[in-house]
Amino acid sequence: MIHYYLSFENPLTSYLQVQLTLEVPTDASQPLELQLPAWRPGRYELQNFAQKIQRVEVEDAQSGEALPYRKTTKDRWTVANTAGRTVRVRYNFYAHQMDAGGSWLDESQLYLNPVQALLYAEGRQQEPCQLQLALPTAWHIACGLPQSAPNTLTAESFDQLVDAPLIASPTLLQRTYEVQGIPFHIWIQGACVPNWQQIIKDFEAFTEENLAVFGDDFPVSDYHFLNQILPYKHYHGVEHHNSTVITLGPAELLMTPGLYKELLGVSCHELFHTWNVKSIRPAEMQPYDFTKENYFRTCYIAEGVTTYYGDYLLARSGVFSAAQYFMELNGVLHKHFDNYGHQNLSLADASMDLWLDGYKPGAPDRKVSVYHKGALVALLLDLTLRQLSQHQRSLDDVMRRLYEDFGKTGVGYTEEDYQRVVREVAGRDMQAYFDKFVYGTAPLEESLNKALRFVGCTLRMVENGSVSEGLFGFRTAVRNEHTEVTDILPGTPAASALALEDEVVAVNGRRVSQNLQTLLSTGTGRYELAVFRQHELRTVTLMTDGTELYWAKRMVEKLPDATAEQRASFRQWLKQEF
Repeated sequence: MIHYYLSFENPLTSYLQVQLTLEVPTDASQPLELQLPAWRPGRYELQNFAQKIQRVEVEDAQSGEALPYRKTTKDRWTVANTAGRTVRVRYNFYAHQMDAGGSWLDESQLYLNPVQALLYAEGRQQEPCQLQLALPTAWHIACGLPQSAPNTLTAESFDQLVDAPLIASPTLLQRTYEVQGIPFHIWIQGACVPNWQQIIKDFEAFTEENLAVFGDDFPVSDYHFLNQILPYKHYHGVEHHNSTVITLGPAELLMTPGLYKELLGVSCHELFHTWNVKSIRPAEMQPYDFTKENYFRTCYIAEGVTTYYGDYLLARSGVFSAAQYFMELNGVLHKHFDNYGHQNLSLADASMDLWLDGYKPGAPDRKVSVYHKGALVALLLDLTLRQLSQHQRSLDDVMRRLYEDFGKTGVGYTEEDYQRVVREVAGRDMQAYFDKFVYGTAPLEESLNKALRFVGCTLRMVENGSVSEGLFGFRTAVRNEHTEVTDILPGTPAASALALEDEVVAVNGRRVSQNLQTLLSTGTGRYELAVFRQHELRTVTLMTDGTELYWAKRMVEKLPDATAEQRASFRQWLKQEF
């Protein structure tokens, strides 16, 4: 067994002391290779956690002899002449990142994502591990791993160990509910007043609906929602083997409609991940390689399908009303159509590019979101399957098949596997769907609107009320009393006159001072703008005849004249009255 021991001397420094102890076989012919993960599951980009490592020391645990080592990459250390020794590695880890993928240490708590902090011995990732924590009296641990002794956690492998975040604190709140005999634990760290009765009622409902998708089968024996409820505005969630970490705030607003809706949405989303990506895993990540990028073209399934189900199952379970669900769906529509990168990059290529710049704004109009377009493409597929079979089959059947064939077997699926399962569930060729919307950049509006009409809904276009956006195709933000251009839509009047970061100072000789929209509304369609571009004053001309409008909003709404058949179809899809 490989042993880890964590302690801290001064929590105000945010430095954890980490100790790794392992026995090296006497017949070991190769040096001991120690590796720190460079990324974490759930965020597909290199994060280089070694930036948080301070003062590495290696010694013989029995004699205390210092063992020389050599750093061979940014996150790899080689220790020679270790055969037959018990090796102890000590180092400090800086835990000062409060988000759902981070770690945090202060006088009130220890929050750890082990994947950031724990080295492993190359070739020995499948050995059992033990993690012992030196904690103050009265601190308790929230974690998905079992405790074999006080403050001691055990894992079957390194992968299981680092996929089990923990919170240790004297102020943890906890409640448990059961669905299908499975215990689900809700842990809360933070200065908030949860309405446990409401929380348990809603969590039970969406948990039951999650289980129903997969035939009431759950991949793990229990589950833990680890919630960091923060004193400031925040929103983030990350999935794990049998747990999730959710960071949300501000704490005093937890039970208000806006923030509570976010808690429900992210919790349902992360629970669905227990099947989709933690169990039903892409072939390229079976197993994880923590040393480099694990490229895969199916993140639109792992994240897009999960984003669709995260809100959809809240409606199907009755936790969200139809109106609440449409509000969330309209938010996804807005985020997708607001970014013209969907015209330039396919979903499959965007999955690959997560490792490049998928979590950053990046170059304008370059990329598409696997979360947002992935969710809309999943909605389109679900409604298409339902229409083809008159609700006898749906995306539920696809996910259930993936779980049976790949989740339960531990075999990773490929993009060809997914296409095959979709085709078999549909009972017809679905290549056009994949060619257009997964591997191509075809517009979604027409197909999505047609699919929505099957359930008595429509995709309505709403004009953008902003003059600069709707008529001219550019956006601004006021920064330090300066009006700066932040976005320009390709092919619009603004695209031939303005550049990003232009500071607009006057319109037709009138000074701009939080009145840009008004100044662009008082003319004949031709405006002279004075702008500072790279600190040089220029005059540019904006012209429009008002016949073409830009950045229109898309909204899902019920058809006022929906037929009885459409209304019945709506009920079968959403499990709610029309």
